[in-house]
Amino acid sequence: MPVRASVPVSSSVSHPPSLPPIYSVAAVRKLEAAAQASDPDVSLMERAGAAAARAAVDMLADSGRRVTVLAGPGNNGGDAIEVAVHLRRQFYDVAVAFLGDPQRLPRDAARALSKWQQAGGSLSAEMPARRTDLIVDGLFGIGLTRPPEGAAARWIDAANRQGSAILALDIPSGLQGDTGAVLGCAIRATRTVTFIGLKPGLLTLDGPDHSGELAVDALGFDWTSLGEPTGWLLDDGAFALRPPPRPRNFHKGNAGTVAVIGGAAGMVGAAFIAGRAALQVGAGKVLLGMMSLESAPTVDLVQPELMVGASAAALAAAGVVAIGPGLGREAPAKQAMLEACSAGKPLVVDADALNLAATDTAVAGALTACAAPKILTPHPAEAARLLGVDTGRVQADRVAAAAEIARRFAAHVVLKGNGSIVAHPSGPCAINASGNPGMASAGMGDALTGLTAGLLAQGLEPERAARFAVWLHGAAGDRCAADGAGPFGITASDVIASARRILNQALRTPADRWSSRP
Repeated sequence: MPVRASVPVSSSVSHPPSLPPIYSVAAVRKLEAAAQASDPDVSLMERAGAAAARAAVDMLADSGRRVTVLAGPGNNGGDAIEVAVHLRRQFYDVAVAFLGDPQRLPRDAARALSKWQQAGGSLSAEMPARRTDLIVDGLFGIGLTRPPEGAAARWIDAANRQGSAILALDIPSGLQGDTGAVLGCAIRATRTVTFIGLKPGLLTLDGPDHSGELAVDALGFDWTSLGEPTGWLLDDGAFALRPPPRPRNFHKGNAGTVAVIGGAAGMVGAAFIAGRAALQVGAGKVLLGMMSLESAPTVDLVQPELMVGASAAALAAAGVVAIGPGLGREAPAKQAMLEACSAGKPLVVDADALNLAATDTAVAGALTACAAPKILTPHPAEAARLLGVDTGRVQADRVAAAAEIARRFAAHVVLKGNGSIVAHPSGPCAINASGNPGMASAGMGDALTGLTAGLLAQGLEPERAARFAVWLHGAAGDRCAADGAGPFGITASDVIASARRILNQALRTPADRWSSRP
C-alpha cells in the first residue's frame, strides 16, 4: 500500500480516519445491496469495469498491445467483459476467453456481454495460445468457496506460467475472500484492483503473495457512511497511532515502568530482547524479572540501563507487565503467571505464558478473570493450543481464530504471521500490511512483546498500543530490508534499533518525508 501522510490521531481508536477500511464478503454483499437500493439506476459493474480498465491502461501504457481477458460465469466475469469493451474502444487488441454459458449470465453481466458483441467482439471457449502483454483475470470473484476445476484450473495454471503481467479484478481467482487461503490453485497477479474496499483475504495468509500491488476503487461511494467496516488496514497511516510528542517538562516516571518476566535457564536472551525493545521504544524504566537468577547475567552489557533481578520484585515495581519471553513451563513459571494475572496491572502475554494458559486450567482461569487490560500475542501454533485445535484450523481462518481468542480471554489479540491480525474483545479487527519474510527469525516475537509493553507503559490505550506496535515492528523490518540489512539475516536487535529510528524520525519530520517500504 502507498505511504500515507500523517493525520491527527482519532478520538476513537476504533474509527481511525487514516486507515483504509476492510470488508468481509458478507459485508460487501450488504453494501452492494444498499447502494443499489439507494440508486436503482447505478451500475456497480460499469463503474468497476471502468476502474479496472484504467488500471489496465496504466499497466499497458501503449495502445495497440495485446490483452487476453479471462471471464467467468458470474459478475466477476461481467466486470472483465466491461474491461474488454473499454480497452477495445481504446484500440487495444483484446481477446475474451469465456468460461460458462452466456445464456446464464446475471443481468448486468449479460448487459456487458451485449455491449462487447455490439462493439464487434466475440467469445472464445479456450484461452488463446498467443503471446499477450496483459492478462485480465475475471474468472472468479470474492464468493468462490471451492477449488477451481477443469478449464478454470487449466487457465489459471497457463496464466501463471505465461510470464505476462496479470491484472486481477477484485481478488485473484482461486483465493478465498475472507481467509486468504488458496482453494486448490490461484492466480498470481501483478496487480489487483479491488472494489468498494479491501477484503481480508487479500491481506493475510497467502493473499499478499497472490495479489501483487493492491489498488482500491470505492466506485464513487463513501461506503463507511453505510456502516462500520469489518476491520482496518494497518498501512503507513498507522503512524497516526503513535505516542504524542513529549513536553519538555518530562521525566522517566511519566514514561512508565515495564517488568519483563521470563528468562529461565537457557532462555535468558528472550527476556533481554523484550526488555531492550521496551526501553528503546520509550519506556522510562525496564526491570527484568528473571526466572533463573543463577544462570542470568547480573547486567546486560549491551543495554546496561536494564535492571536485572527477581521476578517478584520486578512485578511489584512495574506499571506494565510483559510475561512469557523465555518463561519456561515449570512450577515457578506457573506461579509467576498466576501472580501476574492477579496483580491488576496491564499485561502483555506471549510465548510460554500462552502455552501455560493453553495447558493449565488454573492459569487459563486466572488470565480470563484478570480485569486489567491484556494483550495476547500468539503465533499460529500457540493460537491453536489456546483454542484446542490444530494449526491448520487457525490458518484456515485467521481473522475468526484471533476473534475467538479475544472473546474467550476478554483480551486484545495479535495473531502473528503474514498479515498479522489484531483482534479486540469488541469492534473491528485490524490487519497489518508491514513486515517481510526476513523477519522469520528467532527473537522477533520477543521484540514485539517489548515494543507493545513499552507503548502501554507510556499511556497508550491497549487497542492503540497493539495496533501501533504491530505496524512499527513490521515497518522496522521493512526499513532493515530497504537499508540492505535484509531480507536475509534480519535479527530482532536490528528491528529494535530500526523501530526507534522510525519513531523518532517520524516525530521530527512530516510523515510523507519517509517510507517504511523498500
